Amino acid sequence: MNPTTDAGNTAGTPDARKTGPVSPFDFILFGGTGDLSMRKLLPALYFRHCEGQLPQDSRIVAVARAEHSAEEFREIMESEARSHISESDFHQVCWDQFLDMVHYRQVDVTEQADYRQLVDFVIDEPSRVRVFYLSTAPSLFNRICQGVHEAGLVTPGSRVALEKPLGRDLETAQEINDQLAKYFSESQIFRIDHYLGKETVQNLLALRFGNVLFEPLWRSEHISDVQITIAEKLGVEGRGKFYDQTGALRDMVQNHLLQLLVILAMEPPATNHPDAVRDEKIKVLRSLRQMTKTEILDNTVRGQYKAGAYADGAVPGYLDNDDIPDDSHTETYAAIRAEINSWRWSGVPFFLRTGKRLEDKITEIIINFKKVPHSVYETADGFSTPNQLVIRLQPQESIKFRVYVKAWGDDMHLQPVHLDMDFNDVFKKRQMIAYERLLMDIIRGDLTWFMRRDEVEAAWEWIDPIRNAWDQSSQPPKGYTAGSWGPAAASGLISREGLTWYEE
Repeated sequence: MNPTTDAGNTAGTPDARKTGPVSPFDFILFGGTGDLSMRKLLPALYFRHCEGQLPQDSRIVAVARAEHSAEEFREIMESEARSHISESDFHQVCWDQFLDMVHYRQVDVTEQADYRQLVDFVIDEPSRVRVFYLSTAPSLFNRICQGVHEAGLVTPGSRVALEKPLGRDLETAQEINDQLAKYFSESQIFRIDHYLGKETVQNLLALRFGNVLFEPLWRSEHISDVQITIAEKLGVEGRGKFYDQTGALRDMVQNHLLQLLVILAMEPPATNHPDAVRDEKIKVLRSLRQMTKTEILDNTVRGQYKAGAYADGAVPGYLDNDDIPDDSHTETYAAIRAEINSWRWSGVPFFLRTGKRLEDKITEIIINFKKVPHSVYETADGFSTPNQLVIRLQPQESIKFRVYVKAWGDDMHLQPVHLDMDFNDVFKKRQMIAYERLLMDIIRGDLTWFMRRDEVEAAWEWIDPIRNAWDQSSQPPKGYTAGSWGPAAASGLISREGLTWYEE
């Protein structure tokens, strides 16, 4: 199979050779002047070009409402996108070549006549892979899809990529999916959760299914509990109006945290075909135990940060932001105890937590194994901490495995040590950002790391009752001080089972 000729007709089929160049393509970036485009998408495409994966005659067409010439847009890229590329990774010749691939078109996506700007530009290559990347507000998804369809721009080799949030609840998610289905087949739709492009997340499958060591232990007989943490030091940072309509449950739990959970908990797929992998993921989501309203209030914690301080100074509380209502009950923190109704995971609690203005920025997965049934040796900690697998996704991707060994000396005492693998130490090369992998997968048509319609909707089916129970509760979010690890109630949630959150 030739990777240079394979990209135009394999939507939905994984390409086993992902290191070579793709065929020339057109990448039409709606929201081309936005923060995500400048901070992540354009730098990611630049890096792939530097690696020789983007043919020089490919076209990257940034689309936005503002009036700019092509040269003016490239100047914007110089000042904004360029700032997100480190000096050590910047190469002037490569950058100049990349800028030659970038074009700009002024389009008001609500005006059908404006799509003529795109038709006139890309109509000469109808057989190319044509990516429509919607880095816009979800309210514009349907109008853009309708616009490119009515303009005759959607071809069999087209793909559409959408950023989260995909709806606010099950009903709105279904509405968005119904709208997409009018213009694109499911195999052409790439719903993005950028966490799925992270090296360590993709390594979870390799760790589980590529090593005989862990898979026999990956079940309730051997695992005590699982903890998944996504912690942020930042607050709402000027996004208060948007965030107050969203909250941590919609912003982080429904997508990022549940995606990590399903990858950890899924059964081995029969093959590495995208739908074989996604079939196993949807089974986990459908196996999540639905809780009653009373159980939800007992097994979840929502919090809201108050003013506090870090080493570099004081920070205001959530309600201190000018664009946040004084009586807002929007949560900036969420902790949930979840269970999976399956033979593999029966009785194993999964603890999920995420929050803003926490002590540190970190994303970690903790697998706590059960204690040995009978210890014949003394230990310094009495085996209070059993074998433990710590998978860190950020800020520095690594995998640590906690085991017990004999301490040096005459006595037969055991002490815990870590078998530690830092990805930066093992792989002596620049670490790809998540969007590099995802963008190349979109161009190649590999759907493995993108959410299928039923997957998105199953996640909302589990989340909606939690949201509703919180909305109907008379209890406001638990307060926590900025710079802490969250509300005391979250510690109480996990301590009921004799456990503690992993906080190194």
